[in-house]
Amino acid sequence: MAEKSASITDWVKRGDKSGEFKRQTSVFRSWIENKSDAEFPPEKDRYHLYVSYACPWAHRALIVRRLKGLEGIVGFTSVHWHMGEKGWRFATSDEKLPGENTTPDPVHPEYTHLRNIYFAQNPDYEGRFTVPTLYDKKKNVIVSNESSEIIRMFYYAFDDLVEEKYKKLDLFPESLRKDIEDMNDWVYNDINNGVYKSGFATTEEAYTKAVTTLFSSLDRVEASLASSSTPFLLSSPQPSEADVRLFTTIIRFDPVYVQHFKCNIRDIRSGYPHLHKWMRELYWGWSAFGETTEFEHIKKHYTKSHTQINQFAITPVGPVPDILPLDEELPSVKFALKK
Repeated sequence: MAEKSASITDWVKRGDKSGEFKRQTSVFRSWIENKSDAEFPPEKDRYHLYVSYACPWAHRALIVRRLKGLEGIVGFTSVHWHMGEKGWRFATSDEKLPGENTTPDPVHPEYTHLRNIYFAQNPDYEGRFTVPTLYDKKKNVIVSNESSEIIRMFYYAFDDLVEEKYKKLDLFPESLRKDIEDMNDWVYNDINNGVYKSGFATTEEAYTKAVTTLFSSLDRVEASLASSSTPFLLSSPQPSEADVRLFTTIIRFDPVYVQHFKCNIRDIRSGYPHLHKWMRELYWGWSAFGETTEFEHIKKHYTKSHTQINQFAITPVGPVPDILPLDEELPSVKFALKK
């Protein structure tokens, strides 16, 4: 019998005996730069950001866009939470979904899917149609679809166009750059991507390797936060890139990754007190984090789009609530604190 052809919703290549999830490398890697000869100079209302509220990589870009005061400079559109055989689709005009700008594509009203933007640039494109995608409306081309580079463009490229208070917020300060880069390396491999390597594994060996590495690194973050002299990672005086990159995974951990990706050695709310406090202080204390988090998109996307691991697309009700209030704890944690 012939093997079924690969599907966009297959996260491990059919026939891959390793059973390991391997993330593709982003294809579009140009930069917005504040230089006189820049191919993509910073300009108000020139660039458009395509995101999904469900996707942690896109969530990074939304957080940084808000932190750096770029709301009136770089527009954005969120796709629908469902990702099917044609990839991410845009919401239709009659669909009412939570989340700002979850609408049809305002730049290309005739496009129904994010893939239309990719194929317009390259009809032979064979990669994934990923978010975030940063688009240049003047040249009608994709600037970048690499989240780690998009957020760094946002740090400084538009500083001449934003208010002074946003310019002063440095998410990648010189004094912390080495520490941030060092943390990025293992946090990305073991935690950000580690939940996917756990959840999409198709062999017991691949799963066990990924999930044990994941929780070992969560323990490492917990210890780091316990010794931090500020509420942020690396004793930073304000949120830094390290906080942004970790937050988008941790905020999804209990609502999705514990059950959907089998990351259930512990959960955050009962097993990691410092991580739990750090996450809630960002969510409730900084609008850039809390107001860009849409739990309906998050829970429905994973459970109803990942047919390879959730055939019947049933979305679990819990945990309830999606995130605890800042001053509230689980009964078991309250009991332990009293002892």
